[in-house]
Amino acid sequence: MTNSIGWIGLGRMGEAMVKRLTKAGHGVSVWNRTRSKAEPLAEYGATVVDSKLDLAACEVVFTMVSTTDDLKQVLFGEGGLVTGKVKPKVVVDSSSISQEGSADIRATLEGLGVAYLCTPVSGNAKVAKAGKLLMVASGPKALYDKAEPYLQAMARKVMWVGEGELARIWKIAHNTMFGVIIQNLCEITVLAEKAGIPRHVFLESINDSVLGSMYTKYKTPVLSNLTFENVTFTPKLLLKDMDLGMATAKALGVAMPAAAATRESVARMVGRGYDDIDFSVLLVETAKDAGMELKPENVKLSDGLES
Repeated sequence: MTNSIGWIGLGRMGEAMVKRLTKAGHGVSVWNRTRSKAEPLAEYGATVVDSKLDLAACEVVFTMVSTTDDLKQVLFGEGGLVTGKVKPKVVVDSSSISQEGSADIRATLEGLGVAYLCTPVSGNAKVAKAGKLLMVASGPKALYDKAEPYLQAMARKVMWVGEGELARIWKIAHNTMFGVIIQNLCEITVLAEKAGIPRHVFLESINDSVLGSMYTKYKTPVLSNLTFENVTFTPKLLLKDMDLGMATAKALGVAMPAAAATRESVARMVGRGYDDIDFSVLLVETAKDAGMELKPENVKLSDGLES
């Protein structure tokens, strides 16, 4: 592949990933529904285009959008990427969408002569900015091998898990665990605080135990200082992914009682109107259920993501 890269979708994740590509020396042309979100990337060497069709001549186009319908719209809707005479050779999608939706998109793209690779990621925008994403891919192995240099520019590790939509199953399983961990982390943190252990002390101890992870570490400052306005992922998006997890479990005949309980907890948050706020505000709701009103600890803590 050449350095002719197109990019559609510049939310928190997309923006950070494009910056990694440009930092690695790749030329990237970008389109976003709200152009003002794309324009700052010009300072990093990206070219901002007016239309999705302006990316059709690119060798490979990455997409990073919110839902299956959003992806179908940017590809096949009016003025969509593959609706003109010229089409990109490859579409690489990093969105979190269903296996069924992804299979439909693959069939349509391949019918148009466009190759398709699924590349969901583990990590939020801050993880992406630090170059610490994990990217997991599925689709033709030869296609993965060609795309791998681009993926490596954005991630600390890349993996191919198999053909077809298997990376979608991986992402659904990953984000289901994502929800279950934050649910349990909030529960035990409230338990410890109600007993008398300061939040940041308890969380630091968990981080340094066998249970600690990159995830628990980068949520520690937020949970300690209640800085939920620093949004990495919203309750609504987490509910969408938990629903994908439960639907997949039902289809495959897998019981997931912990995930089912977490799904209801997240649904309650969404129902209470938590919108553009970080999903870890679940801590506040868990504390209320325990008769506690939390206060910020205002302590300086590392999130473990420093370069």
